[in-house]
Amino acid sequence: MSIRAKVAGVGHYLPERIVPNSEFEKTLDTSDEWIRTRSGIERRHFAAEGETTSILAAHAAAAALKDAGVDASEVDALIVATSTPDLTFPSAATMVQARIGMTGGFAFDVQAVCAGFVYALANANALIVAGTAKRVLVIGAETFSRIMDWTDRSTCVLFGDGAGALLLEADEGEGTSADRGILSVDLHSDGNFRDLLYVDGGVSTQSIGYLRMEGKEIFRHAVEKLAKTATAAMEKAGISSEEVDWVVPHQANIRIINGTAKKLGLPMEQVVVTVQDHGNTSAASIPLALSVGKAEGKIKTGDVVVTEAIGGGLAWGAVVLRW
Repeated sequence: MSIRAKVAGVGHYLPERIVPNSEFEKTLDTSDEWIRTRSGIERRHFAAEGETTSILAAHAAAAALKDAGVDASEVDALIVATSTPDLTFPSAATMVQARIGMTGGFAFDVQAVCAGFVYALANANALIVAGTAKRVLVIGAETFSRIMDWTDRSTCVLFGDGAGALLLEADEGEGTSADRGILSVDLHSDGNFRDLLYVDGGVSTQSIGYLRMEGKEIFRHAVEKLAKTATAAMEKAGISSEEVDWVVPHQANIRIINGTAKKLGLPMEQVVVTVQDHGNTSAASIPLALSVGKAEGKIKTGDVVVTEAIGGGLAWGAVVLRW
């Protein structure tokens, strides 16, 4: 027998304000057609004034707990993947811990930009497999609208705000790919590519900064690296592409999603796509898509799901799990 980190519940939250592509036409030299053609994005959500990352995360956490039928007092650990925390410190995770009434256990943040949720899942899985925690709430939450340069039409139209959450719990398995839960993890980073995607400010430089991105270079790295990490994770899990039910990728750009699926030899009918409705929500995009996929009746118990993401760092990775 072996211990697996099984998905017990999932949930998400999106701010009330919906921003269609047409809204950018008022202030930028762009159009709805230009944005759709290059990214697949049609609309995104922006947080209201005073609506911080921890608030979004707490809503998603509450939804995941409700889905699982578990009280916050029964959670041992809480991890928030985010690049846009409310404050420099304390962590957004401890703020969420307080908001949902989780009085025990421990909480911390993970920062790996768009790959943050994959990194957070890896951390949660390790905690559960090691016996350090039995239930771990894993949340991806972002307010990227707060770090946009609204004069840069190549980046500000791509991102949105939101949060998604998974509750993982320890479950006994046979140690085979037939087990429910996380089957494998594959993580990578290479700091030599820092200048391809970054925010030009921070605490040490005493500046807020804005997101900067070399879109063409990111695209080139993304398709290759995402396909390789997903393939490596499947090999580690002992899963072939024929056994995969769903790919739930980071929702950055429809062309990257299409290109990665093609390299993996999987049809788009097996890919959960939400980028058209949410834009790029960074660390929130995978849990958002997982929650939407389940709500739409796509992802079902026993399905093999492959998630993969790449973000600033560069940092990238994949997780294979059986729902």
